Amino acid sequence: MSEVLNHKQVGQKITRMAFEIYERNLHATGGMVVAGITGMGTILGHLIATELRKISPLQVEEVEVILDKQAVSTSEVMLSVDIPLKGKTILLVDDVLNTGKTLVYALKPFLGHEVEKMEIAVLVNRSHGLFPVKPDYTGFELATTFNEHIRVDFSDNSYAVHLH
Repeated sequence: MSEVLNHKQVGQKITRMAFEIYERNLHATGGMVVAGITGMGTILGHLIATELRKISPLQVEEVEVILDKQAVSTSEVMLSVDIPLKGKTILLVDDVLNTGKTLVYALKPFLGHEVEKMEIAVLVNRSHGLFPVKPDYTGFELATTFNEHIRVDFSDNSYAVHLH
């Protein structure tokens, strides 16, 4: 297993992504909902939301998209809290974009709402696009084989990305 990004580098990627998100959403008058996908996506979403609050006047709310990543096509997909979404910019966040399948299913709770805009942010994009999903914000592009695995670690305020 080799370290791809260390704590400092992951922090820099998150800060850069937050600035990009703010720049592209200067006029998000309805506010922004950062929707982290269960697991590391929720943690990454919280870190991005925290940075956005530091650098911008945007009204930022957080919600978790709850789903079973091992059975996304058959599991129920829901939000952790019921919040108004009409007119808001939704930022769907996950740690790693592999094939796009999880992100496609994670969009489900937002489809029945009149949102202002829907965007996607991932820390690592592996570029294995089997589903037509492209992130708007990417921390790190990493070409890998299907046999390789990426592990993102946000434990104990020590962030890292590993390839094994």
